[in-house]
Amino acid sequence: MKKISSLVVGALCGACVMAAQAASEDIEIMHWWTSGGEAKALDELKSRLKGAGYRWKDMAVEGGGGDKAMETLQARVSRGQPPEAAQMNGASIQSWGRQKALANLDAVAKEQQWESQIPAVVTRGLKVDGHFVAAPFNIHRANWLWINRDAFVKYAGRTPETWDQFFVMADRMKTAGILPIAHGSQPWQNFALFETVLLGVGGVDTYRRALIALDNEAIQSPKVEEALKVFRRLKSYTDGAAANDRNWNAATAMVVNNKAAMQFMGDWAKGEFFAAGKAADRDFLCIAPPGTQRSFLFIVDSFAVFKKGADEATAAQKTLARLIMTPSFQQAFNLAKGSVPLSANVDMAKFDVCGQQSSAYFVATSMVDTLVPSVAFHMALPVEQETALKNLVSEFWSNDAMPVAEAVRRIQRIRAIGTKDQH
Repeated sequence: MKKISSLVVGALCGACVMAAQAASEDIEIMHWWTSGGEAKALDELKSRLKGAGYRWKDMAVEGGGGDKAMETLQARVSRGQPPEAAQMNGASIQSWGRQKALANLDAVAKEQQWESQIPAVVTRGLKVDGHFVAAPFNIHRANWLWINRDAFVKYAGRTPETWDQFFVMADRMKTAGILPIAHGSQPWQNFALFETVLLGVGGVDTYRRALIALDNEAIQSPKVEEALKVFRRLKSYTDGAAANDRNWNAATAMVVNNKAAMQFMGDWAKGEFFAAGKAADRDFLCIAPPGTQRSFLFIVDSFAVFKKGADEATAAQKTLARLIMTPSFQQAFNLAKGSVPLSANVDMAKFDVCGQQSSAYFVATSMVDTLVPSVAFHMALPVEQETALKNLVSEFWSNDAMPVAEAVRRIQRIRAIGTKDQH
């Protein structure tokens, strides 16, 4: 008995030592999820990491739709001090991967069968040289229009399927003294609005050719000119200079609190409605912006893991990735975030009507090839080209004197920027 007791005690003590070692290990994570709905979603991961014996070391960088975070990350990596993981989207993952900075997650991907759960169009963005280097949280649809239900009932009458119908509805709101569009005039928000408009005006083919391929012929097409005109017209339905540097969640709050009728924003905006106790269909509506009903502008939120000596991810990084792709976490996180799960093993019954619609559209558009990556959210272009586009579109938004033809010519010139970094 004494021998058995000694073995038991020894085993327990060994477990205690291992637990203590794990508990003493920090895992530093850089992200830009700081708004109410985003923070609530992230708390789910923090809790699960704690349960696995790791301490979350927060490196939150607010604002800029991730642009400021990427600047901070670059500075940290330049000093040889990368975090264990960082929030990233497709093109950023590829850029860091080309710099040989990211660690290998193939073992976790094989264990959890990521390949069979995630569409190939998404996995391509999570891999570098054929190896997984990032764990995906979700799929976001960027092309959503959020409408205060009371304003819709009073002034809309029906869902606008064309831009002409949209402007009729917006005019009714404006005449009644209601601010039609809540907007934050930051470069990323301006460009996110523009790419949605271009998708609606020009369709998937024009979007792919003009914004992703930066094809000169497509950029000079009448559809791009029309999209720029619609984009500029939308400005007259915002509160103008008051929107300067307004964060996206502050714009969402305007719709939540009956200060504005609508907002063009990705499905993360829904988390702000939920955090305020609002319900889909009862308090707000989610519809596809005009012309984008049969397309899906996608964003995948991921945590990429940085090398900490070896090429393969550390035990802590593997635990993080494993937790992210666990079906129960995917469900809990995305219910709070407003996005939808990537894991094919998640029951969608608990999701609201907007989430269920988004999931259904994701599956359908992937089958008919109208699933397209968002340029605004780092999914398609090298950072130099993306930044140049954002700055140009914002300048066009703020400078009413800039001719459409000049904007078109300057978009054409962006093709030559940063091309060496694409290979």
